[in-house]
Amino acid sequence: MKFSQKAIRDILAVAQRLDAKGILNAIEGNISVLEEGLVYITPSGKNKAFLTEDMIAILDMDGNQVGGSCKASSEYKLHLHAYQSRPDIGGMVHAHTPFLTAHALCGQPIRTNVYPEMIVVFGSIEVAGYGRPGTDDIYREVGPLLQKEDVILLENHGAMAVGKTVFDAMNTLEAAEASARILTLTKLVGTPHQLPDEECRALWLQHEQRRQS
Repeated sequence: MKFSQKAIRDILAVAQRLDAKGILNAIEGNISVLEEGLVYITPSGKNKAFLTEDMIAILDMDGNQVGGSCKASSEYKLHLHAYQSRPDIGGMVHAHTPFLTAHALCGQPIRTNVYPEMIVVFGSIEVAGYGRPGTDDIYREVGPLLQKEDVILLENHGAMAVGKTVFDAMNTLEAAEASARILTLTKLVGTPHQLPDEECRALWLQHEQRRQS
């Protein structure tokens, strides 16, 4: 069976960037690519900064491992579910980023009427109900949100982002974490200035247009 070296190299590139930015820690988080019916995914319990090409696990769509020298991430079912849910998804990143995960642990969605960029890009970032990591339960609440959103908080767990490519998923997660960080810091600084309702409606319209484009 022939495997895609490009998919493997893309995962390594994303892993190294997210590790450098402090978005992935030594053993948590996982990254995957879907290409020609195969899912390429980071291995379980390995530091993402030091992965090598042979360590990337390769699964078929039933979850059977068909390549790679290391065992696939224990969260592979979450990735398979994402790919099976939407035909436009070609890459996914799941991580326990500090600010997104803080909201997830509190079961608190991220919504704002003070930050225009957040509204236009994301609208809001919602929370999927808790499912035990590594089991089928982890993705049961994800499906409905995934139909309309590219980034989701996983209650008491972390966050996930999807995209047409794994680089799109990476960029989405980075941007979402930055928004969560800014809004959290804003609460520490003082009382944010609320945007008028009319302005919020205009920004939400831009969000809907952006999502449909």
